[in-house]
Amino acid sequence: MHSPLPASLRDVYERALARNAGETEFHQALLEVLESIAPVVEHRPDYIESGVLERLVEPERQIMFRVPWQDDSGAVHVNRGFRVQYNSALGPYKGGLRFHPSVNLGIVKFLGFEQIFKNALTGQGIGGGKGGSDFDPHGRSDNEVMRFTQSFMTEVYRHIGEHTDVPAGDIGVGAREIGYLFGQYRRLTNRHESGVLTGKTVLWGGAQVRTEATGYGAVFFLEEMLATRGESVAGRTAVVSGSGNVAVYAIQKLQQLGARPITASDSSGYVVDDAGIDLDLLKQVKEVERLRVSEYAARRPGARFVSTGSVWDVPGDLVLPCATQNELDAAHASTLIRNGAVAVAEGANMPCTPTAVEAFQDAGLLFAPGKAANAGGVATSALEMSQNASRQRWDFESSEDRLRDIMRDIHSSAFEAADLYGRPGDYVIGANAAGFTRVADAMLAQGLV
Repeated sequence: MHSPLPASLRDVYERALARNAGETEFHQALLEVLESIAPVVEHRPDYIESGVLERLVEPERQIMFRVPWQDDSGAVHVNRGFRVQYNSALGPYKGGLRFHPSVNLGIVKFLGFEQIFKNALTGQGIGGGKGGSDFDPHGRSDNEVMRFTQSFMTEVYRHIGEHTDVPAGDIGVGAREIGYLFGQYRRLTNRHESGVLTGKTVLWGGAQVRTEATGYGAVFFLEEMLATRGESVAGRTAVVSGSGNVAVYAIQKLQQLGARPITASDSSGYVVDDAGIDLDLLKQVKEVERLRVSEYAARRPGARFVSTGSVWDVPGDLVLPCATQNELDAAHASTLIRNGAVAVAEGANMPCTPTAVEAFQDAGLLFAPGKAANAGGVATSALEMSQNASRQRWDFESSEDRLRDIMRDIHSSAFEAADLYGRPGDYVIGANAAGFTRVADAMLAQGLV
């Protein structure tokens, strides 16, 4: 069981709860971090005395705005847009934009808060931020998505820039949306400032491996964890949730390393393919035709589609939740443990509930929290920023090598911090402690700002 928060951290937590009422995902992320850094502040009381924690939990800037747009029939719609610029002690704000009906201020704050520590772990000199809208691009035409993204950028452009805040993609925001956003930014500013957005296509400033980076990075981290026990990915079955970029490219890298991923999912249900996911077919269905995963099962002999229950009912050695927050709870964790899972790597942001995490750790599974395991995406975004600033372009192999090195360094930082603070093998403690100390020390060095 988790230890109670020390009085100093309990005060920070309770004040944050009172100030941010109803933002449950933010509360969850905040509690996880505060619990993890308790041994850090015990060794460093100056973090409490200087008010670093009170400043860290409060965003430097929160922007909320309306986004009016017209659909193809001429009807007017109004969505909400958000950009939370959380902490810039280590560099310009960096974090994705999420377009999904579930987006609200609390969701964006939870994501932005997590982003601070994730970005710190990369060592790339980037701060934490996040943004998005409750707009749902699913089922909308290209022209409707373009009109919405142009309206969104018309408001947010005044708050971003390559030395200020560099958004990227997230759920619902891929290369299409990034392209429309950049076109409107260029139109409004009369500047081809390619470093203002990442996740661009390679044709006009994007980085090789950026599309694959989050999924690849999660698997690289998983590799490093297994290696601490003398084990490997090869020969293992893997249960993967989701069917977006993270899931697709986690599946691809698992296959390249000799594992057999057997599932994919979306909001309609999940598919099981005991022979191993046919990646080309999955990409055709989800990326090209933008259909439900049931269509994969319809076209793939031997695969089956399940619309009830949970993808976590499927037995597998390796578990990669790559869909969305809180998708895997304690009951799911118990099922996976009974079915023989040995390691879990979070490809999504906070996809496992606190009780699920606790169950995995109590059972002795290797567990990689999202702020470490899925940091590959933002790490490669930072590499894209470097390429844009220097007007250079790196090839795929060089970019993948850099990503692998970064994920290896993140693993080492988390592993060593966990050992330093008396919790060897606890990557939750290690990742939070390592990321927090980097940000907190930078804040102390820069004075009361």
